[in-house]
Amino acid sequence: MAAQSPQDTATDNTESGAAVPRLDDLISKVTDLITELDDASVEASALLAEVPEERRRHAENLLHYAHLRTIDIRELQNSLHDLGVTSLTTVETFTRGRLELALNALLALAGRTSDIDVARIIADDERADIALDNNATELFGQERADVTSHIMVTLPAEAADDAELVESFAAAGMDLARINCAHDGPEQWSRMIDNVNAAAEKAGRRIFVSMDLAGPKLRTGDIEPGPRVGRARVVRDDAGTVISKSKIWLTPRLDEHPKPAPSDLPGRPALPLEADQGWLEQLQLDDVITLHDSRSAKRHFTVVRIDTDSEGEVEAVLAEGEKNAWIAEGTHLRSNYEVTRAGGVPPTVQKLRFYTGDEFILTSGEEITTIPRTNDEIPRVSCSLPSAVAALKPGDPVLFDDGALGAEVVEVSETSSSEDSHVDARLRVLRTKPNGQPLAAHKGINLPNTDLPLNSLTDEDIEHLRFVVEHADIAAVSFIRTQGDAEYVYKVLDEIAAEHEAAGREDLASKARNLGVVLKIETIPAFQNLPGIIIASMKRAKSGLMIARGDLAVELGFDRMGEVPGQILTLAQAAGVPTILGTQVLENMAKAGLPSRAEITDAAFALRAECVMLNKGPHITEAIAILNNLARKMGRSQRKSRIMLRKIRSWSD
Repeated sequence: MAAQSPQDTATDNTESGAAVPRLDDLISKVTDLITELDDASVEASALLAEVPEERRRHAENLLHYAHLRTIDIRELQNSLHDLGVTSLTTVETFTRGRLELALNALLALAGRTSDIDVARIIADDERADIALDNNATELFGQERADVTSHIMVTLPAEAADDAELVESFAAAGMDLARINCAHDGPEQWSRMIDNVNAAAEKAGRRIFVSMDLAGPKLRTGDIEPGPRVGRARVVRDDAGTVISKSKIWLTPRLDEHPKPAPSDLPGRPALPLEADQGWLEQLQLDDVITLHDSRSAKRHFTVVRIDTDSEGEVEAVLAEGEKNAWIAEGTHLRSNYEVTRAGGVPPTVQKLRFYTGDEFILTSGEEITTIPRTNDEIPRVSCSLPSAVAALKPGDPVLFDDGALGAEVVEVSETSSSEDSHVDARLRVLRTKPNGQPLAAHKGINLPNTDLPLNSLTDEDIEHLRFVVEHADIAAVSFIRTQGDAEYVYKVLDEIAAEHEAAGREDLASKARNLGVVLKIETIPAFQNLPGIIIASMKRAKSGLMIARGDLAVELGFDRMGEVPGQILTLAQAAGVPTILGTQVLENMAKAGLPSRAEITDAAFALRAECVMLNKGPHITEAIAILNNLARKMGRSQRKSRIMLRKIRSWSD
């Protein structure tokens, strides 16, 4: 029997009956893919020319990888894998080169010669890895030894005044400190940054500061307040016996800074009330305060504590009762034949409740939502950004409160008059919990399919950006949807640089032009326009992406969150752009002190990014330490999407 050539062998059927593709067919398919990538480079030549020369190869590779991902090559992958050539699963660092290596192997199997420069491709691939590491160092700072991912920690408000807290973060492994500009203000931010710098000096390494700009925030408007009624509550055991009494905390009515109720009291928190100073002065320990609550139930509270200031005046009185009491603003309080009225009772927070099939109006008008008194009355909910309502179209999805309430636009109408002009969008509820979904004031609104006529930076963001330029290292920008949004951020930075130049502050002008910028990918348009957004960011040296999984999950749906973060990671890697992965990493650990099993696996995936963000929580220091230890282990076992086969000692004899 005559010997078969390698090419002939590849045309046979396997013993299982599955056909092995001809080598000629595979060679042709891979060659065609390489040609398509070259054509894509020619088409994008003008765009690539705008990218600095030192990053142009990465920009071209980004376009190559993005183009490859628009083609279904699964059949080709399986065929190459069966031949032991490659599975093309890690082509992102050098897409064209990896295809050339696959072609070179196929040509060798077919007994053909090849002029492909394998050594050059391997060297270019290694340079791509090095470039990504260098870009991450430029943006996030120097990595610590044996750790391939940086750890970013969101600073709580306490970090402004608690230097030891920040030091504990640094000692546990914090590489970057994150400040959310949606909270606190410049004075607190400055103190936080001072504490970070002091902690960094003590730790003997630089710790960068990243500041999140809030961006335009779509939120529900105000809802009319409820009655001014508060509740003092007992705690009972399973047998119904009171084990902790109800408590009221009385402070002088005209005190601008009333003494807060102690947080360490047993049972339910004390209900804070205000009373006349003279009435409080006549109280003694063991006196009984009598009242009729809002249900006309008679209640008695015994004075158990009286706090006085340095001059002997009463600052606060604590009284305890044996029963629950609903105490309204103006309730008469009686003791020792003296009477005062309870004050300082805040209004109750009212919420709307919706069920699947309900309808309500989202309006651009400045209205305070009233609670419907009848089932026939349709609620009207205002929006913090009126132009967003005007952009809605029938069929657009509208999501509230992190997607807990899902609705769809039924119709849009405009009302114009000499006194008022507004747009109303009638919404039909499509998704709630089985027992309905409450909707409170100032809850987030997501419009995943609506083209919003808004800039990525608000006027307030621009003011905050000026602060970032002067005091921090990185600006993290929300509400990025298109390449134009990214370019607008850099345009504003150039304007800030020009302001500093005009004032003779050349150092700040240079910093503004070279400020680290992280673009947050948190919307459907941002994901769809990701290649262009990354290209825009590559025009500057210090650029990165943040994968905001929380907002992405709301807009994309949870079913897509298994693949989308990984797709963003690989596309950014193709461009040599470092990434931050955030939202709920070790959240249970940070809040409760014990990680869930799934959290550890999730954290291991997160460490594929160049930086992992941790949020706030009472156990955040322990969470940092766990992530730091995990990063050291995973750094030896994975490199981005490549699994590195280190020795498993448990299996060794």
